[in-house]
Amino acid sequence: MGGVVLSIDTELTWRHRVAGLGWEENYALSIEPAEVGLSYQLEMLKSHGLKACFFVDPMPAKLFGLDPVKRMVETILEGDQEVQLHLHPMWDKARADGSIAPDTVFELTDLDFEAQRAMIAEARDLLVAAGAPQPSAFRSGSYAVNDDSLRALAEIGISIDSSHNGCEAPWPSGLDLPPDHIAPTRYLGVTEIPVSQIRIANGGVRHLQICAVSLAEMTWALDHAAQQGHPVTTIVGHSFELATRGGGQANAVVKSRFDGLCKLLAERADRQPTMYISQLEHVPCGLNLEPAAASMPLVASRMISQFWANLIERRAA
Repeated sequence: MGGVVLSIDTELTWRHRVAGLGWEENYALSIEPAEVGLSYQLEMLKSHGLKACFFVDPMPAKLFGLDPVKRMVETILEGDQEVQLHLHPMWDKARADGSIAPDTVFELTDLDFEAQRAMIAEARDLLVAAGAPQPSAFRSGSYAVNDDSLRALAEIGISIDSSHNGCEAPWPSGLDLPPDHIAPTRYLGVTEIPVSQIRIANGGVRHLQICAVSLAEMTWALDHAAQQGHPVTTIVGHSFELATRGGGQANAVVKSRFDGLCKLLAERADRQPTMYISQLEHVPCGLNLEPAAASMPLVASRMISQFWANLIERRAA
């Protein structure tokens, strides 16, 4: 019986920082936007009896102090969900006036091994200082990961990574794994739990992110995973994803997908239960798994709904 990791990347957004907003304004627009942010998502998970993994980026503490990170961590833990480590390295050089330092690094993979190791260790310590348990899992911001990243994780004792995203390969998701590799894998001393994919018409892949695929496509992928005996399906969301880009109002299309996904996963709890990613320490590895082939009618339907979602976005701008 395979499980589902519903993972939510939870972060203050760089665009609001560059706009010169303080952390409380940024928090309102990227963590709790339009009443469909972190608190809403936690309530939906609770009401459906679901587990989720929240990858929290503590690096804004370098600029704002620990208060915003503490608020994220406390909210998630009070919702009985899991906190794990996320990291966007540009916060390391962030300036209060919104300007960008010339030596700002935006992707973890732009750093060498020693610098990656130091930054991941610092981020881990900030997350723990904000009240989180010691993290056992990691996802790099923008899925920016390479072999040095996994070596660094192994050295500092983080045993699970979930950054391999074939849709973003070979850059910034730069592990030496095929783009369509979706099976859990022991790699460089770490268990890699890739982001799940569907195979699109041109032979490429599209990742199971709530704003990127429709509910019908996620259902299609989950059906395929169940039929083929996949040990885990990994779906990605963000704290801000159910709102328009500016955070001013809910995006009805994407919110509907999240709401429908929660209902679907609750209905499948007996055969595809949600789980914390920390439960995957001993997940079967090395299996030969194929992504679900995209259904053209489902793709067409999603493109139409995405068109309307983009219209909503432009009207909200």
